[in-house]
Amino acid sequence: MKFLIITHVKHKLKEGHVFAYGPYVREMNIWLKYVDEIHIVAPKAKENTNAIDLVYEHESLSLKEIPSIEFTSLRKVLGAVLKIPLIIITIFKACRKTDHIHLRCPGNIGLLGCLVQICFSKKIKTAKYAGNWDPKASQPLSYRFQKKLLANTFLTKNMTALIYGNWPNQTKNIKSFFTATYANDEKEPLKIRDYSKALKFLFVGSLVEGKRPLFAIKIIEALYKTGREVILDIYGEGSLKKDLQKYITDNNLELVIKLYGNKEKYLVKEAFKGAHFLILPSKSEGWPKAIAEAMFFGTIPISTSISCVPYMLGFGERGILIEPNLKAAISTIEQQLNRPKSFNFMSKNAVAWSQEYTLDTFENEIVKLLKT
Repeated sequence: MKFLIITHVKHKLKEGHVFAYGPYVREMNIWLKYVDEIHIVAPKAKENTNAIDLVYEHESLSLKEIPSIEFTSLRKVLGAVLKIPLIIITIFKACRKTDHIHLRCPGNIGLLGCLVQICFSKKIKTAKYAGNWDPKASQPLSYRFQKKLLANTFLTKNMTALIYGNWPNQTKNIKSFFTATYANDEKEPLKIRDYSKALKFLFVGSLVEGKRPLFAIKIIEALYKTGREVILDIYGEGSLKKDLQKYITDNNLELVIKLYGNKEKYLVKEAFKGAHFLILPSKSEGWPKAIAEAMFFGTIPISTSISCVPYMLGFGERGILIEPNLKAAISTIEQQLNRPKSFNFMSKNAVAWSQEYTLDTFENEIVKLLKT
């Protein structure tokens, strides 16, 4: 089988191998076990590989580079308009030569892929919509348009669209799905935490506005100033890193909050094992891997009520749901901290739920999709 991936994820070349963002590649390598040839249409990054990048594991793999496009300024919009015809032609040629078309959405390249795939009604197609599928969510027009196209069974034929969460009134080609990081053999007995002493919080994710890392820092700062013994370890890189470090320094929080950057999977895994809470107050998510990963080892998530997160957290039985308002969020967390006996119950429920979603289960589901 010839398998085509169309994605906005930037790829890197090193010593004849193709690298990209680790969690994405880890997932795609499972798909690639069951295909003969893999072709990728994606932008290429200029940066060197770093700790979070992984290599594709396949002997027959080719990368067709396309320019990345953005619509965040007038200049970039004009540049995108000039690039789009070339991108569409490249995607069309790749689709014509493949057996299975796989789209990664949402994203600008995924949007163009959604349009081009209409021309290939007889080809088998899958799409991974890694964003928020909530029909009521406030989202950019391009995201809403991709969702409409993927769910339109007249324009989009032979397509299985994989989404996060269970939402009402979906078309027959929409399949509720999940993602995974850990395998069955990585399951461990629940580690009972002591919630009466120093509390360790984690933030794991990109240091960008959408993840609200500063919001997380301010929550920990407020708890610290009330006299609670807390620490926050932050794992991730992003455009806000310098601003976050300045805030930590300016507010004398160096002993409480530390930035660790991107670290290898095993180091983050060890951090989950030793933490009490994960805090992720994002503006938008699909299936936040950091939450599922934390729960796998009994770390209790604290997150905003977005996308399928309430479902993941059992609507409060497996984690703490907060409002995107600092005062309200702190109040909710304080209320929970004042009754620590509930945390062992939450932690146990978190482990039981998350350990159902392993890489082994994920792989079995992928095989079913490829055999459809």
